[in-house]
Amino acid sequence: MAEHVIIGAGSIGTNVARLLAERGDSVRIITRSGSGPAHPLIERVAADASDPSRMTQLSYGAKVIYHCANPPSYTMWERMLPPLQTAVIAAAKANDAVLALTGSLYAYGPQPSGRMNEHTPMAATGRKGRLRKRMWEQALAAGIRTLEARGSDYIGKDANGIYSLLLEPALNKGRAAWITGHLDMPHTFTFNGDMAKTLVTLAHDERAWGRAWHVPSPPAVTIRELARRYAIAAGRPPIKLIQMPRFVMRTTGVVVPIAREMAEMDYQWYAPFHMDAAETADTFGLTATDLDTAIRDQVGALAAEHADGGPRSNK
Repeated sequence: MAEHVIIGAGSIGTNVARLLAERGDSVRIITRSGSGPAHPLIERVAADASDPSRMTQLSYGAKVIYHCANPPSYTMWERMLPPLQTAVIAAAKANDAVLALTGSLYAYGPQPSGRMNEHTPMAATGRKGRLRKRMWEQALAAGIRTLEARGSDYIGKDANGIYSLLLEPALNKGRAAWITGHLDMPHTFTFNGDMAKTLVTLAHDERAWGRAWHVPSPPAVTIRELARRYAIAAGRPPIKLIQMPRFVMRTTGVVVPIAREMAEMDYQWYAPFHMDAAETADTFGLTATDLDTAIRDQVGALAAEHADGGPRSNK
């Protein structure tokens, strides 16, 4: 019987599992394939987490359930996320466990000021933002102890984002990187290790239950500045960045579903995008990891992986 049950072994689930195990807690991590980090206190289970009965069974005796699963593609959200949410809520209710949800900023939608704090109204108009809003409202209405930790785009070891997808390939090949966003708009990035730390802290503090909180994150930077810092950390010359015209993804989205889904969220990259987490930091004494430290964590991990000849993580 595990004290903590984690759904998903991507960069957040893995970080949460390691954090808990390293402090001596027993962990069960559930994925379809049975993957997850290796540790004596981590039990890896292959199961369908969208099955309420199976989730309830596997969560028996757990103090906290961490929902860290996220489909690999936007095109799968509407099909996969609602059943997962229903199952983890059922498991938390049946086992009287705290449900800690990994959230994002999507539910807020575009903000005229470009700034979001823990009390910004959820005013999303896009499909994915409205879905995130509905799922959080579902958890709140379930009569369970729950919380949601919201972060921005992830950086750090195993993060599947702007560096691993766009900047690292360009740095390795010495070519330009095509960017679908304004190169000089400030944007908040969240260290995935800080998301894990925030989830664990909030799950164990009753002051956090019943509302959403923001993950303390470094000050917003532009994509141009982020790319410069990644190049320094990787010991490579700066790369040329080419800003792709905004209409390209929108036009392609007429026939390519993933392009359509990405275009729906592009407001985050063509205007200032600041996440304020001051209330979370002040209430729980949490601080953000320095941006350059997070960057070195990611660059170093990928460099070591390539040196070992192993496959790159897609989490």
